[in-house]
Amino acid sequence: MTDKMPSLSIAATIPSGPDSIEILNSECFCISLDTKSLKQALESEIGQPGLFDLIQQRCPYLFATRPVFVSKANLARMERVIHAIESVVALTAYREEILSDSPHIASHNPGGAKGVFFGYDFHVTEGGFGLIEINTNAGGAMLNAVLARAHQACCPGIDKMLAAQNKSSALEDNIVAMFFQEWSLSGHKRALRSIAIVDENPTEQYLYPEFLLFQQLFKRHGLEVVIADPSEFTLHEGVLKHDKMNIDLVYNRLTDFSLSEPASATLREAYLQNAIVLTPNPQAHALFADKRNLVLLTDPVRLQALGVPKATQDILLAAIPHTEIVLPENAEYLWQKRRELFFKPFAGFGGKAAYRGDKLTKRVWTEILAGGYIAQALVTPGSRIISDDEPAQVLKFDLRNYTYDDKVQWVAARLYQGQTTNFRTLGGGFAPVYEGQIDPNEKSCTT
Repeated sequence: MTDKMPSLSIAATIPSGPDSIEILNSECFCISLDTKSLKQALESEIGQPGLFDLIQQRCPYLFATRPVFVSKANLARMERVIHAIESVVALTAYREEILSDSPHIASHNPGGAKGVFFGYDFHVTEGGFGLIEINTNAGGAMLNAVLARAHQACCPGIDKMLAAQNKSSALEDNIVAMFFQEWSLSGHKRALRSIAIVDENPTEQYLYPEFLLFQQLFKRHGLEVVIADPSEFTLHEGVLKHDKMNIDLVYNRLTDFSLSEPASATLREAYLQNAIVLTPNPQAHALFADKRNLVLLTDPVRLQALGVPKATQDILLAAIPHTEIVLPENAEYLWQKRRELFFKPFAGFGGKAAYRGDKLTKRVWTEILAGGYIAQALVTPGSRIISDDEPAQVLKFDLRNYTYDDKVQWVAARLYQGQTTNFRTLGGGFAPVYEGQIDPNEKSCTT
């Protein structure tokens, strides 16, 4: 895996001063999504005919109309937090503690595979900062490769910010390199030949168009590819098969993180027999993405007991909102403090069954008290005004850092309205992130 994977954040010159990023996020409308370029990318450059229409019909709010601006300092801070977390996860004491309280399959040795497309999600403003959660099957990577080709500037001063368009092919090559690296790390000497992209009822998934983008990408690099439901496989003499196709590697998009559902039985057995490379895998989810891990990572006593260096503790405690498990003994306290909290299930994903405390009803609170929830201190998301119309349309955003093997591959934003990201907001969806670099002598974006 190369260290030179390009980022979707692009250095640019912006107005100087402490509020310069907020100014750009509220007043800069010089860059917008170009529908013609989007269609060309989806249907001829990296996709396939009909994909643009499929997205318009099925998921029209995948791509935001405007980019998001983030300071260089905050991009660097997110990267430091990620390195700090990865260093803790590498500790034997941490792994033993987490795996002892995880499903048994999480203790199975994944054979060297690191796990593709981790997603570290942050709320970042110039006045606030917090890691919200970690995901181990973060979606949207190929959609952001499309975005690198589809945003256009309307003024020469900011046109240089769109250099990412020229890096999109390198970005795609490095995504493929990551999968080949997973295969190699697992000890295989022969070449990787086939990949299965697996999710439950994949054609019905909201991000099914991304599966098609991955399929085309892998095929362009000489791989056989199938998109399939986990129930469609058989295991014969140590070989996972889809019809007559032998499967080497499974790109796992399932939210059945421990492969415990009946439909996942064949995949589970293939994984336990080391018949496939499964990426990401149950161990990666247990070590990184179980929300209970945030409780440990915000507890200075437990961090000290694990032998986490003081400098690393300081990074974690300053950047991760305090988190605790909802239990009968703290229920009354948490209910009283609910307006300052966000409640999430241990194995939650995509904002499902997650609730802002100030929106809680007694009925939902009863469900939370039944068990399986963490309470996390609220961190205000960033905001982006997407047009100069009156009244202004203001969207929230979070920042997703896609990582592999402790390296940030690129950063993307998700614009939305409501409690959590939802890809149901007009003007919202995935957005490119542009790195703001202060230069007091120049102003590239005139608003």
